[in-house]
Amino acid sequence: MVEPEGEPHALVVRRDAAQRTLDLWSKRPMRLGESDCVRMVAAHLRLLGYKVKLPPKGSYRSVNSALKALREAGHATIGDALDAMGLARITPAATIVGDVILMPAEHDLGALVVAMGNGRVAGWHDDYADGVVVMQPLQMVAAWRANPR
Repeated sequence: MVEPEGEPHALVVRRDAAQRTLDLWSKRPMRLGESDCVRMVAAHLRLLGYKVKLPPKGSYRSVNSALKALREAGHATIGDALDAMGLARITPAATIVGDVILMPAEHDLGALVVAMGNGRVAGWHDDYADGVVVMQPLQMVAAWRANPR
């Protein structure tokens, strides 16, 4: 497929959105309801042209209240919410830069990250709570293709 003149290739848009997401979130400490993986991924998807609706900032502050907000929005899991947005599920091994990945967590929410390419992801890590970092995931639960719109 040939891109229209003046339009950047989809992979360039994905790369730029992933890098911008990392740049914007790397200095934000993890705080449920204010700066968390759902809000980071929502911001990333907005950079790709998606419309994302989230509960108001600060409306949840714990895993239990986040799960309650998710259920009130009509979703049993974060994965269900991404499915409802129309993002296509893909095998985690097929992710490319800009895709969204769900990783396991010590709680029922899971942890969303953004694929950065070369097997790396951007997200919060328990050992580096001061902001989003690039890391090598050991296990991935699910993934979604996030094509620019």
